[in-house]
Amino acid sequence: MLNFLKIIVFLILFISCNSTTVKDKESKINSEQENTIVLKDTTPKVTGIGGIFFRSKNPKELNEWYGKNLGLAIDDYGSPFEFRNANNPKDINYLRWSPFDEKSDFIAPSDKDFMINYRVQNIEGLVRNLKKNGVKILDSIQEYEYGKFVHLIDLEGTKIELWEPVDSFFAKMGGPTTK
Repeated sequence: MLNFLKIIVFLILFISCNSTTVKDKESKINSEQENTIVLKDTTPKVTGIGGIFFRSKNPKELNEWYGKNLGLAIDDYGSPFEFRNANNPKDINYLRWSPFDEKSDFIAPSDKDFMINYRVQNIEGLVRNLKKNGVKILDSIQEYEYGKFVHLIDLEGTKIELWEPVDSFFAKMGGPTTK
């Protein structure tokens, strides 16, 4: 009888341990599959904000004010913001905040005082989709070592910049960033 109880206890422990191991393995496989799906997603779409650009009467003075009073890390182009990629937290991503001289044509042909840069994935596919939808594309995709860019106009005449970034370029550059 004692041997019979030992066998029963052993089987219960074995089954429960084995069950937990199978569940853990299934959970790990599901987690890896979810990560794989996210990393392989190439759907043409906006993935975040890449920059905020606006007109200023005195960009240099305004940069200094924001640095002194709000603690922004300021460089010649405004402030680079650093943040983590939600789908891959090991990756550092960047956003640019930048005042432009009010006389600059950087935001033209828009008569607005600002332009938003959107981070995108698959910029070529997104531009194809936008053209199919009749969206006015202002230029062709330009490629630089820090990413690909294209500009368009929204329904209210606001210029929009799309950017498919190469964040590793900025990480290699180093320098202070706003975090």
